[in-house]
Amino acid sequence: MFYHIKELQYHAKPERPDPIFARQLQEVLGGQFGEISVALQYFFQGWSVRGNGKYKDLLMDTGAEELAHIEMLATMIARLLDGAPVGDLEDAAKDPVVAAILGGMNPQHAIVSGLGAMPADSVGNRWTADYIIASGNLLADFRANLNAESQGRLQAVRLYEATNDRGVKDMLSWLIARDRMHQNQWIAAIKELEAKENVVVPSTFPKELEKQEVSYTLFNFSKGNESATGRWAQGPSIDKQGTFNYVENPVPLAKQPKLKPAPPYIHNTLPIVLSGGKGMLPPNMK
Repeated sequence: MFYHIKELQYHAKPERPDPIFARQLQEVLGGQFGEISVALQYFFQGWSVRGNGKYKDLLMDTGAEELAHIEMLATMIARLLDGAPVGDLEDAAKDPVVAAILGGMNPQHAIVSGLGAMPADSVGNRWTADYIIASGNLLADFRANLNAESQGRLQAVRLYEATNDRGVKDMLSWLIARDRMHQNQWIAAIKELEAKENVVVPSTFPKELEKQEVSYTLFNFSKGNESATGRWAQGPSIDKQGTFNYVENPVPLAKQPKLKPAPPYIHNTLPIVLSGGKGMLPPNMK
């Protein structure tokens, strides 16, 4: 059960209209790492937990807060669009739709959403559920959450630097602070799970079933060998179950593959053509 409180979690009021910045702000609302993505990501992860406890509760707490952030951003975008001048480009500017396009405003804010926020990013791509990750493995999912919060905070900081509106900065400052907390909480949860399960996901796959001779090998597959100096190329492995090693000149371990020709009804390019042969096609195929 969900219960909505009409008050906002934090202030979302700009000093003045700014339709161009409203378009930019759509990114942290409906972009890949926006608030819609993290809210639904946390909820689906939480709903997939088979049982109760602190991890599910943490996911549901944070997902619910992200819904509040969606509401804050949607309110801010609407207020940035409210009464916004749509441009002053001679006669064309007399038409709000034309002026919106010429002035850099997202024309869909005028045409589609009626000066309201949309579930879309800053260039109009509609939000998609492809953005969210919910695998059922909490360690894998919490690492995805840390990445989402890292990218989201980075974008919010860039937006903060892009505006002089004190009201917008004030709201972004709140969101940036909450992203700091959320990064910290996922790091804490990750470390706790790693202490219980080790660092490799999944921890339940029998190690003897993997090719252990390459479990801790870094192959040099690019020009130069600077990567050999890293912690990942020498010394005990991070999971404490092996030793890192570095292979300067990797060699292939299997022969060149040779695939059988496809059956005629597939109508692939004929093998004789692929091999460079000439003058050997049947007359009806020339």
